[in-house]
Amino acid sequence: MDVLKAALEARNDPKGVIVHSDQGSVYTSYAYQNLLEEMKCRPSMSRRGNCWDNAVIESFHSNIKTEEFQRVKHHSLTNEETRLRVIKYMKEYNEERIQEKLGYLTPLEFGKQAA
Repeated sequence: MDVLKAALEARNDPKGVIVHSDQGSVYTSYAYQNLLEEMKCRPSMSRRGNCWDNAVIESFHSNIKTEEFQRVKHHSLTNEETRLRVIKYMKEYNEERIQEKLGYLTPLEFGKQAA
């Protein structure tokens, strides 16, 4: 919940943001769902036992592992080094990396057009 709060507070206006998760106990808890409601977010959950619902994030995880961490032994980085690499990669992925499936736009550009 701390990560969700931080992510939503970093946005100018989190109202209406769709927060997708699986149906794990953390995400179905009253506390988590109440937080989403307080922040005026829309919960979205994958269907039980359907891996295709999470295909987009699974693809992202695959990309970050192969593009950012492939040549580094996972135990050779400190938590802070890992955190900084993830932040750097996400910034590049969202703001600089064009994607064919998004009409050759970055995810940020595509999101602005969709809003």
